[in-house]
Amino acid sequence: MTGSVLLAGAVVAGVGLTAVTVDGADRAPGAPSWEFPGAAAGTMEKEPASQGLAGMLLPYGDDGLLRGPDLPGFGSDAQLSGARATALQKESLHGLPRSQRKRMEKYVDRLRITGMAMRSYVSGSASLYQEDDVYTVSIVLAQMENRTAAGDLARSQSEFLASLDMLRKGPKVGGHEDAACFLPPEDRGRVIEAVFCSAHVGNVLVTVTAQGTAPMDGRSVAALVREQLDRIDEPGKAV
Repeated sequence: MTGSVLLAGAVVAGVGLTAVTVDGADRAPGAPSWEFPGAAAGTMEKEPASQGLAGMLLPYGDDGLLRGPDLPGFGSDAQLSGARATALQKESLHGLPRSQRKRMEKYVDRLRITGMAMRSYVSGSASLYQEDDVYTVSIVLAQMENRTAAGDLARSQSEFLASLDMLRKGPKVGGHEDAACFLPPEDRGRVIEAVFCSAHVGNVLVTVTAQGTAPMDGRSVAALVREQLDRIDEPGKAV
């Protein structure tokens, strides 16, 4: 198994989606128990313009996107240096045997990650608290010196997820043939559903994870992924 495929599994786990999480989502009545942002009905948050890699992320307010729940350890909106992002990827390898972990850490170093930006959202409009079709979504951008590395990792993430028999192919992302989305197995008893998408634009790896009450509108998530990918220009500049 190549280093990129091994790392893909770790990266998928690191951004919050594992086969266990998807397949074992809370099935108890009354789930989910999310804490939504405290935005007053009829109002939208006005956020300052982001700079650098974070400037490539979809801004709050577009298409009714509101600030989402905190990403573990980072809040709802964070930008990391290349050194911190590299350290984060290495931390995701802690469960591997020592010899394999050391080999993978060297592979991470060769990726030359220059930065990472992440943001969480709640979909919907200002009246989202009265809407049934609401989901949370996290978007993670990882920028690398080498665009080939970003493409290889995006492809490896897709191949890794496609190899898991428990996952289904998700909706297609219009205009981005290399983007791939996946869904959990069909289960009428599931309360929470997730959609995971992976893609790259130039040297930027894009990972999107959405969760909401089943059944989710996968086409809506795919449209959001398309908007995010279209926002990133080839050399890595916000459109």
